[in-house]
Amino acid sequence: MIFSTLLNAVAVILSSLITIYMWIVIIYLLISFVQPNPNNPIMQILARLCEPVFYFLRSRFKLVFNGLDFAPLVVVIVLKFLDLTLIQWLFALAKSL
Repeated sequence: MIFSTLLNAVAVILSSLITIYMWIVIIYLLISFVQPNPNNPIMQILARLCEPVFYFLRSRFKLVFNGLDFAPLVVVIVLKFLDLTLIQWLFALAKSL
């Protein structure tokens, strides 16, 4: 009973963190379309949160085609996939205990 509740809480927290990070990536992507000031503190925070993940993907896969960077799209798709599979599996596991 206690383990089930704990596992359910972990699943909720992970789902929330994934959703928050997805929104951070989307906001960073939308702001980057309007040529923001790189010295803006908000842009610096968003860049520090997003660019390491983008760099990891760009260094492993060819994600820039004709000047368009698809790394943010890949990040959002992978995060949504994790949310729909891993988190739902954790919820089902917590329910079965």
